[in-house]
Amino acid sequence: MSLSQLDDGKKRVLMFGGKGGVGKTTCSATTALHYASLGRRTLIISSDLTPSLSDMFEMEVGPTEKPVKGVDNLYALEIGPDEVMKRWKEKFGPEIYEAACSLIDMEYDEVIDYVGMAPGIQEEFMLDYVLERIKDGSYDLIVWDTAPAGDTLRLLELPHKFIAHLRIAPKVYLQVKDAFKLKKVPFLNIIEGWKALAEEVSSFMRDPQNTEFILVTIPEGLGVYQARRLVKEFEGFGLQIRYLLVNNVIKNPDSDFYSQRMEMQRKYIDMLSNDHGDRMKLIEVPLFPHEIKGVESLRELEAVLFAG
Repeated sequence: MSLSQLDDGKKRVLMFGGKGGVGKTTCSATTALHYASLGRRTLIISSDLTPSLSDMFEMEVGPTEKPVKGVDNLYALEIGPDEVMKRWKEKFGPEIYEAACSLIDMEYDEVIDYVGMAPGIQEEFMLDYVLERIKDGSYDLIVWDTAPAGDTLRLLELPHKFIAHLRIAPKVYLQVKDAFKLKKVPFLNIIEGWKALAEEVSSFMRDPQNTEFILVTIPEGLGVYQARRLVKEFEGFGLQIRYLLVNNVIKNPDSDFYSQRMEMQRKYIDMLSNDHGDRMKLIEVPLFPHEIKGVESLRELEAVLFAG
């Protein structure tokens, strides 16, 4: 099996997730390279706290979208929490401060920093950022190398928590309006706008016509057990994972050591196959004798991931 049927040309976002250290960045970078080579203008984003796209493509990536050297149609971006918050302040800061000034006298930074601590703000803006890149036609496809598993689930869960929070907030501000005998409360307009944004983002990310989530793991206990938990938790969100990449699989052992390792791996691969083989494509990615780094070696992995 391979990822050759992953995208029919209609998907807009491909999200790669899993625990740290299983090869998410390698697999997502290879996938982005593949679709860019097919002529789709592609952006690969890493929102990991310790992004490694710079190492993968052997160039400085950073928080600004940059073309990947030697690959047409491919752009890369590494964006961490500090950069997300900076951009959130730039986008929403002025209107928040203007609204706040109608209620209370505070310094600009105090107001914006306080509002920025609301649950889900950063994650919501990250999702909004991805959606904007699609809506404005900047890219045909976005490949998203997400943070380790728990943070990815928070991305999917927080729009709903954010919406719930915003449903309560108007009641509070209406009480403030009455208490201070204000004719209007500017925050209400902002809240309605954010609520609409959260609902749009949630709807887009949950639509299988738009978004596909690819789970990456390794054939070892910790990786497999977490992968099984993730599948169940995704099902709890009403989402189905259709592709499971099992990375670093030993195929041709040349020593007793690797024979034993292969036997151990096979036990976990069979476990995944028995649990999920009827619902998703389980793709075994072989252990390479060298590190996957740079466009040339990514091409080698591309030949495996997209065989056929």
